Amino acid sequence: EEAEDRLKEHMDNLLDKSAKTRQAALQSLRLAFSSRTLSEFLLERRLMLTDSLEKCLKKGKGEEQALAGTVLTLLCLQMGSGPEGEEVFRSLKPLLVSVLTDSTASPGARQS
Repeated sequence: EEAEDRLKEHMDNLLDKSAKTRQAALQSLRLAFSSRTLSEFLLERRLMLTDSLEKCLKKGKGEEQALAGTVLTLLCLQMGSGPEGEEVFRSLKPLLVSVLTDSTASPGARQS
């Protein structure tokens, strides 16, 4: 339960005004998503999380966009190949393609 509370706090921090706070939250989420299975926890929070990640991809620069792309990828993997994972991917695919094809975006962001 303590781990879930920390994850909720990190998710809330994705909407912070400070880019450093958002980046720290993205790094923490990346570590959490890549180290344990959280599909049940994320299932009920996927819409809020995808909205936050979308804002990080749209308004963030370089490092923040790269981290948001990685966290989004891990979120899709956590959701699995079912309808939830597909819904997350389909909702953000146009944005991902626009970052990928944006020649002014940082190489790290485009790669992620």
